[in-house]
Amino acid sequence: MKMSKMFVQTLREFPSDAEVVSHKMLARAGYIKKLTSGVYNYMPLMWRVLKKIENIVRDEMDKAGAQELLMPFVQPKELWEESGRWDAYGRELMRLKDRHDRVMCLGPTHEEIITALARDVLKSYKQLPVNLYQIQSKFRDEVRPRYGLLRGREFIMKDAYSFDTSQEGLNKEYENMAKAYTNIFNRCGLPTKMVQSDSGAIGGSVSHEFMVITDTDAGENDVFYCDDCDYSANSNHAVSKLLPAEVDGAKYFTKTEVIDTPNTHSIEELSKFLNIPSTLILKTLVYIVDKKPVLALIRADKAVEETKLMNAVGGVEIRIASSAEIAELMADKGFDAVPGFIGPNGMDGITIIADETVRDMKNFVVGINKTDRHLVGANLSDIPAIENYVDIRLVEAGELCPQCGRPLKVTKGIEVGNIFQLGTKYSKPMKAFYLDENGKAQPYIMGCYGIGISRTAAAAVEAHHDEHGIKWPISIAPYHVVIVPVNIKDELQMKVAGEMYEKLLSAGVEVVLDDRDERAGVKFKDADLIGFPFRVTVGKTINDGLVEYKVRETGEVLTLKPEEAVEKLTDIILSK
Repeated sequence: MKMSKMFVQTLREFPSDAEVVSHKMLARAGYIKKLTSGVYNYMPLMWRVLKKIENIVRDEMDKAGAQELLMPFVQPKELWEESGRWDAYGRELMRLKDRHDRVMCLGPTHEEIITALARDVLKSYKQLPVNLYQIQSKFRDEVRPRYGLLRGREFIMKDAYSFDTSQEGLNKEYENMAKAYTNIFNRCGLPTKMVQSDSGAIGGSVSHEFMVITDTDAGENDVFYCDDCDYSANSNHAVSKLLPAEVDGAKYFTKTEVIDTPNTHSIEELSKFLNIPSTLILKTLVYIVDKKPVLALIRADKAVEETKLMNAVGGVEIRIASSAEIAELMADKGFDAVPGFIGPNGMDGITIIADETVRDMKNFVVGINKTDRHLVGANLSDIPAIENYVDIRLVEAGELCPQCGRPLKVTKGIEVGNIFQLGTKYSKPMKAFYLDENGKAQPYIMGCYGIGISRTAAAAVEAHHDEHGIKWPISIAPYHVVIVPVNIKDELQMKVAGEMYEKLLSAGVEVVLDDRDERAGVKFKDADLIGFPFRVTVGKTINDGLVEYKVRETGEVLTLKPEEAVEKLTDIILSK
């Protein structure tokens, strides 16, 4: 490809709405062009990257025994009603009507479609197991699209679905997919960590995410892990053993009584006022889950993990209640308390979820729904009976690994893939059955396996860049080499550059010749920004029969004869 003919526009500055490295770099280097919020044009350079990722995914999925198909992007409401997700999925599901007033949705995922397809085709145990996958665009109406391709509304995804006759079969395929995923991301130049995770809107009993570990702002998930064993989990699924803490306040409070606690709106203020550790305060938080108030009780030195709380309630959407909503709740219950003094007493009819940390608390402090007053020396018998204690706690670094007891560490991760054991979550409600050896109808045992193709590309930029631009791994770079003649008016420079270009093309190397009439500095900046893995500069040294060979990832620079540079590039690139 000649640079003068390439459909690309690099920018001098980063877009003003770009927050993370991948968004900044991909937009400035001309890989993506924003159409509307969370929706992007994939420019020719980007499309080459995405196709390479897709081909790696296809190769490994095919090797793992999966078969590719393509399902419709627009899906009928009726199938989502069969699974029970039409109302449960939430506002991310883009709903619409066609000209005949038939209600449809844009596919955010394809569990319903593949299950309906399977029940029409897979009639006998003799046809199982099967793993079917597709690569196509998805749409989720994110409330706040951000981070470019990392959290867009429209995105490209590989989703696969397995059908088995037993849990043992599903376990085997789950491991098969985990190995395939590891191979895929390694080939893309992205070593990942497989972590336990929440199943979210997809559902199922077991799930793992494949995380690219990064120290950039784009790492949207906290990953807790142990260096001494193989434990690792997303923050919404992580558990830990707590360090010893003071949870019995007998030495501070000799009796149970209501006392004045003026102007103690925060845990810190209350702890300081009473001269007690925060571990002796029972914190009550008000959340709105699916438009209904929920009280979360937790030891005050700990934080609530909202996904855990939402799952404990069985909800779909969750957020912290506003001051106005809390005031409305207090008024409805006949109280006038403001945040900081809320408690569980008198909250009949309101769902109350208590964290496991509450179980061991004694002689503690709790709000009583009266501003500037608290109950001290309280015990669990002094508050409404708690039917279930549920882990709704956000794990913290330094807490102990649940497997080996060593301190946990935390890092940031970008999710690029996930795998789920769905079981019969979809096959039972959708009546997707096969006939077993005895002629009896049985539901499929299903698994689901997703990879974000466009997210993987963005994650690669987050993992491979510097202040000058992108450093693409060779396997997914749009082109392998850029040849830069410093002065296109110099006949010898252009002759050698052209000869090297033709030789590399003939050898199967993907190469760009920067034949633009631009200053060398402009060409070098664009080469670094775009992220070509190798750059060959043909400048004044060609008068001595030499060119400059540079490796983008490492910065290594060599002075070689043109034929040596061609041979070296061919050997390195074609061996990948």
